[in-house]
Amino acid sequence: MAQPKRRWSKARTHSKRSTWKKEEPKFATCSHCHEPVMPHRVCPNCGYYDGKPMVAKKETENA
Repeated sequence: MAQPKRRWSKARTHSKRSTWKKEEPKFATCSHCHEPVMPHRVCPNCGYYDGKPMVAKKETENA
């Protein structure tokens, strides 16, 4: 297999890697309680997904 005649410079390597940035997570708003949630997931605040209740929210007792 062919081998490169010269190594890549540091500037060339750094400019190639300059687009390797991490993206911020995208958030949607819950249609029921209007809290920010990850898309395509049940709302951890109210338990609704796509306007329908999916998870029953447990009430905590303060003793």
